Amino acid sequence: MMRRFHFLPFCAVAACLLLTQSCGNRSASPAGSSTLSRNPLPQSPASGSTFLPTQAPTDFFGKPEEYLDWQAALLLHVADSILSSTPPGLDEPGNRQLAMLLLDAVLHEEGAPRRDAVQRFHLQRTLSALEELENSDVGTGMMIWKLYNMGVVVRTKSVTVAFDLVRGTTSGAEAFVLPDEVMERFADQCDILFISHEHGDHADEVVAGKFLNRGKPVVAPPDLWREKGIYNLITHPEREPHEIRKVRLGEKQMDLDVVLYPGHQGATLQNNVVLVITPEQYLVCHTGDQSREEDFSWMDRVLEMYDIDLLLPNCWTPNPVRTAVGFNPRLVIPLHENELGHSIDHREAYTLDYSRWNLPYNKIIMTWGESFHCE
Repeated sequence: MMRRFHFLPFCAVAACLLLTQSCGNRSASPAGSSTLSRNPLPQSPASGSTFLPTQAPTDFFGKPEEYLDWQAALLLHVADSILSSTPPGLDEPGNRQLAMLLLDAVLHEEGAPRRDAVQRFHLQRTLSALEELENSDVGTGMMIWKLYNMGVVVRTKSVTVAFDLVRGTTSGAEAFVLPDEVMERFADQCDILFISHEHGDHADEVVAGKFLNRGKPVVAPPDLWREKGIYNLITHPEREPHEIRKVRLGEKQMDLDVVLYPGHQGATLQNNVVLVITPEQYLVCHTGDQSREEDFSWMDRVLEMYDIDLLLPNCWTPNPVRTAVGFNPRLVIPLHENELGHSIDHREAYTLDYSRWNLPYNKIIMTWGESFHCE
C-alpha cells in the first residue's frame, strides 16, 4: 500500500505573545481554531517585544526554591506560547526548537515534577488534547495525539487506538499525577488500549481498569500483572513476527488486525512491539521500550512484509538508523522524552531527537498535548 501523506496541524492555536527578535516572526493562527483556557504564571504583557513580566519580586534572597518555581513558570509560559502559535510540522521553524530547548531546561531540573508550574503544564496540555479528542471526528487520514512519556492516541474514521497511557505516577510527585476522571474520559473515547511492557511509565493498572470496566480490550505481553486479579481480563495474543491476529472490539462489533512482535527491553523483559492495521489500511507501529539487538532478526524484515505509515519509537533506542531502515516508515514521531521518573542522564531531551533521528525519513518532534492530522 503506497500513499503520500499531507500533514495538517490539528492542535488548538491560541492568540499568544509576540516573539522576541531572536525568535523571529510567527505566522498567523489558522482560522477557526479553538484553545483551552489556561492560567499561566506569570501573566504575559499586553503587548511589546518581550516575554519578561512587568511585575516580579525585587529579589529572592534566601528563597532559592521560590526562584526556581518562578523561573519554571516563566520558561514554561514562553515555551507554551511558542508551541501554541507554531504547531508541529515537517517544515519546523527554529522557534519550535527553541521551545523544546526551554522545556528540556525546565524538565531536566531534579525537582521538576514537584514544581507547581510543571504540574499545571502537564494537566493543562493533557486536558487540551482530551478536549480535542472529545470534539474530533476524523473523516480521512489519521489524527495523532501525543501525551506523557510514550502515551499516544491514534484515531481514524472507524477506530481510536491508545498506546501506553499512564497517569504519571512514576514522577514521584502526587500532584503531577493525572486525576482518575481524566483517564476515564480517555477510556470513553478510545476503543482499545495496548500496553508495551510492565514498567510503570508504560503500564498503569488504574488506567487499564478504566478500559476493562467499559468492556474495552487491553492488550499486553504475557507476563504483565500475572499475579493480580486483573490478569485474566487482559488479552494476550501470541507474540509472533509478522503474523496478524484479530482482536475483538466488542463495543463496535468488529475485529482489529494486530501484529504482536516479540520485542524486549534489555535481555529478557518482554516488550510488545505493536503493529495495528486499521480498517482504512493505515499501519501504525508503537515500539514500547524496544532495545534488544537480537530482535533485529525480525525488525530488519518488517519493510518486506508491511508498508508502515507511522512509526512511534522510543527516542533512546540504541540504534535509530537500523530501526528506521527496518520499518521504513512514512513518518516517525519519537516518544519517551522527559519521563520525570528517570534520572537526569536518562530523562531524554527533546533536543536530542534532532540529532538522534536526523535520518532520511519524515519526522515530527512533539511534546505533551500536541496533535496532528495526516492523510
